[in-house]
Amino acid sequence: MSPDDSRDPAHRDNGHEAAGAAAFVPETEDLEALRAAAADCQGCELFRDATQTVFGRGAPRARLALVGEQPGDVEDERGAPFVGPAGRLLVQAIDEAGIDRDQIWVTNAVKHFRFTVRGTRRIHQTPDAVHIAACKPWLSAELRSVAPDVVVCLGATATRALLGTTVRVMRDRGVVLERDTSLGTKRFLVTVHPSAILRTPDADRPSAYAALVSDLRVAAAALQLLG
Repeated sequence: MSPDDSRDPAHRDNGHEAAGAAAFVPETEDLEALRAAAADCQGCELFRDATQTVFGRGAPRARLALVGEQPGDVEDERGAPFVGPAGRLLVQAIDEAGIDRDQIWVTNAVKHFRFTVRGTRRIHQTPDAVHIAACKPWLSAELRSVAPDVVVCLGATATRALLGTTVRVMRDRGVVLERDTSLGTKRFLVTVHPSAILRTPDADRPSAYAALVSDLRVAAAALQLLG
């Protein structure tokens, strides 16, 4: 084990001890009460190394919820979702899709930053299934409170958290899926996470970005149909 590995959360703990967040989630639909409680969550081991819990933000009664994977390095430091490079790209896509930013709620399936340390850098690590399951009570509580008409799953982790393993992002993207869930009947749309576009080679990035905007326009059209 290298000196960096000794302080690397990925080497210290693989997450299989996660007990889940249910014990930390209060029985309330008040978003500020949920936010305050989430700050003390220890439902999985990720809380040990993250700077803070990153709860959702936006309109308390938003018509559209956008769910990503987990906070990144910038989000972990600032305590808000989608405030880094991927967030700026998402805002641009939302605007181009004609979605009113005052009608959205943005959050993540996992509320703590999972990373590995390389020198002085913290490198994103995809959450495991145990982290997604452990954090699901927070996501469910958020969506129950906000009660959006449409939920957009940004990437595979959010899709898995909300729709299970039978839905595939690249196969099922850009169409409205109606599902009966523990939150009642909900309309979902899956698309790529904006960070995937940032990782796309320069030559292919414009078309990848245009596809994201196109998917978001489908969500906007669904909201219009619902009135």
